[in-house]
Amino acid sequence: MNETQADKALEREDILSMSRKELEEQILLSGEKPFRAGQIYGWLHVRHAESFDDMTNLPKALRKSLGERFRIPVLREVRVLTSQIDGTMKFLFALEDGNVIESVLMRYSYGLSACISSQVGCSMGCRFCASAIGGRVRDLCAGEMIAQVVQMERAAGERIGHVVIMGSGEPLDNYENLVRFLRIMGDPKGECLSLRDITVSTCGIVPNIRALAGEGLPVTLALSLHAPSQEKREKLMPIAKKYPLPQVLDAMKEYYDRTGRRITFEYSCVDGENTSPGDAQMLAELVRGMNCHINLIPVNPVEERSWRRPNRAKIEAFRGMLEKRGISVTIRREMGRDINGACGQLRRGFMTDPERT
Repeated sequence: MNETQADKALEREDILSMSRKELEEQILLSGEKPFRAGQIYGWLHVRHAESFDDMTNLPKALRKSLGERFRIPVLREVRVLTSQIDGTMKFLFALEDGNVIESVLMRYSYGLSACISSQVGCSMGCRFCASAIGGRVRDLCAGEMIAQVVQMERAAGERIGHVVIMGSGEPLDNYENLVRFLRIMGDPKGECLSLRDITVSTCGIVPNIRALAGEGLPVTLALSLHAPSQEKREKLMPIAKKYPLPQVLDAMKEYYDRTGRRITFEYSCVDGENTSPGDAQMLAELVRGMNCHINLIPVNPVEERSWRRPNRAKIEAFRGMLEKRGISVTIRREMGRDINGACGQLRRGFMTDPERT
């Protein structure tokens, strides 16, 4: 497909982002019988057709009409890295407009878990994250988020049982597309993934945490906390200046109260910044009384950043200090360490490679 053809394709509406109801409305408006919408929806979200030509139980005239009006987002694999340590697969996908995103497929004892991106780049500016370098380019539509899951299932040859929206981007900064994605993924007549098996990660966009609490979507919400105080959090995460820690924690408590879903706090361990005995004391006091779990993440070194991870002994000691104070805490298992598994690293390497293709 040349550049002109690609531009024309992008002018067509993304059918993969449509809810079942929206698709039914479109089919009725075109004069087709209602059952055709169910057939099309099944091809998209059960059989994962890449082309309208694949929908062989539809009349040829309808397939032609669909192709003229709509498009199915299909991602192109640019690079795929496979860890020799644990089999983790990291994908660099090209979007239809030429932008690239990355996704990760991990195997755990309970099955496959996919980490997907919600934006091209990120505007949050977290000091230790490669995704923020270069800022946010654009939001991903729901169809592009779904396509990441579908493409990785295709590569693995088996169903993905867990999805974390924790790749590049701030999901709650792309709120409408996020909620659309969640509703389609949880549709029992479509992707049929339990919403309890989906985790949404956020830096703490307070209004949208509160909005998500009212959507009736029982997903796990993970807050990128990373510091036990407002002062330290501002140093690591510029967004903390807009949404102070007390406001963020109040919103997370509301999320728990309205959904009953235990809160997760993601805490990237940065050497010399947030893993001292004093940090452990402040962190324990900060979350005391909340139904929560803290996930310690050894920060991955990023070439353009000066932050470094503490050694394993320091992280273990920090966990021990929290456990002694009655806090539920684990150290995240490192996946894909030999293939630059952290958010943004593969995309950043590609974007700065003068010989990229």
